[in-house]
Amino acid sequence: MNNLQLRGASSLHESVREELLKRIKSGIYLPGSPIPSTAMLSEEFGVSPITIKRSIRDLQTAGMLIAVAGKGTFVKERRRFLREVDVWLSSIDNARKLGFRPRLQLLSITREKISDATMSVLNPPQDAMLCVRKTVLADDLPIMYDATYLSSDIDEDIVEKFSECSVIDALEQHAIRIVNTRLIIDAAPAAGKVEEIFAIPNGYPMLRRLYKVTTTKSRITIFGIVESPFDRLACSLNLPANQMSGSYLKSKK
Repeated sequence: MNNLQLRGASSLHESVREELLKRIKSGIYLPGSPIPSTAMLSEEFGVSPITIKRSIRDLQTAGMLIAVAGKGTFVKERRRFLREVDVWLSSIDNARKLGFRPRLQLLSITREKISDATMSVLNPPQDAMLCVRKTVLADDLPIMYDATYLSSDIDEDIVEKFSECSVIDALEQHAIRIVNTRLIIDAAPAAGKVEEIFAIPNGYPMLRRLYKVTTTKSRITIFGIVESPFDRLACSLNLPANQMSGSYLKSKK
């Protein structure tokens, strides 16, 4: 592209914006890949860095680009998954149910305390617990980050299974069943590990599902937080009419 083509449009930054958008839509800049730096684009188009930054900011607002501190500006993945909130299914089972090819990626197994303030509603223990952190991928795209907490004195043969399957599945393989599940769904800004996993900036809005699961073993209660960017995952919940009526009446008391 030469300078004359740019200057023939209504404004320089709009011309640059439309050219970048055309490259994204045509696949010159692929989803998940970085675009050239501000300096490179400024030299290519023969305009100031300020003009380039204005164009990029417009495309960020439109949801086409995303800036990651220290890494650059990337073309946003446009796929969004719809997940049914089923309290009896694990995250990976939900993905299978919706026709995706799910895969669990174990990140770490540590011992630590639950520090998220919202989790206090679920009355977690104050002592350190076993924390299993995993990423759930659908069609090789990360859609969920899951931090699961449970008793730190759990049998070692169960812990070994955590690298192969979900915590719930590992427990069920040892005849430990779910008795009850309590959910809290909220929103919070991205922080820590999720920035790296989803390649998003600090403060990006995240959809979260906080849970408490009691089991047939009184000493094993599971707590956890599942996080996903709002533009990566949406949730669907089906409630029978009698359950909705009961919930409504309770809220009115």
